[in-house]
Amino acid sequence: MIRRRMPIVLPPFEDRLRKAVAHYWRTLVAQSSKQKAGMDHGRRSAVTGGKQMDGFCELVDWVLRENGLGEASIYVRSDRELPGFFRPTKEWDMLVVHEGRTVAAIEFTSQRVPPHASDANMRIEETIGMAEDKWTAFRQEANGRSRPRPWLGWVMLVEDSTDSVSYGRRCEPILHKFTHERLFDAVALLASPGKGGAQGVLAEPDEDLSMKWLLASLLGWVGGYMAEVRLGRSKSSEGSNRWAEATASS
Repeated sequence: MIRRRMPIVLPPFEDRLRKAVAHYWRTLVAQSSKQKAGMDHGRRSAVTGGKQMDGFCELVDWVLRENGLGEASIYVRSDRELPGFFRPTKEWDMLVVHEGRTVAAIEFTSQRVPPHASDANMRIEETIGMAEDKWTAFRQEANGRSRPRPWLGWVMLVEDSTDSVSYGRRCEPILHKFTHERLFDAVALLASPGKGGAQGVLAEPDEDLSMKWLLASLLGWVGGYMAEVRLGRSKSSEGSNRWAEATASS
């Protein structure tokens, strides 16, 4: 299927990105202080409460709507489950859906460092399994039919480390494999220090894993999809008019 790309404009988003990072740290601190003793200890309490990455959902939502893509339904609060193959469903952090078809799905995740080796490996394995499950389900659902594949994205925010080789740097080769092997269409890796993070301080270690690249990729895909939908509607309308004219003249 040939996709006709519509012109897209990536609006200045850097301030909103910094606000999303600041929201993450402030929410994390607030949640940690509210954890009850004996229920969720230490740093784990800061990454199991949810809501920390809401600022990133809001950023992506804003960028899509700034490009006039509100016609596609954007889900960030509810109805975010997609059918899987090895498991019945998987809840993604954000979905872009049009007329019942999934156009894009994004997962936002964070990692405090230094993580235990088992925790880091588990996070990578979960991410690979999540993508593989979706692609297998898509192939089974398509079953020879011509239907557009969804765009998948993954955003990871890690705590910046003072180590000579940070956790984020060690993740870079793996994240590149995610896109090279088409598990995800785009991946963003952000690093933010514990001190200064609440002010929105962040770094992007790899230009190919930047938020700018991910947003541009998403906009191009969703914009192309919607342009194709509008073209199909236009052709359908023209066909109906010709049929009506032919019927009237006969």
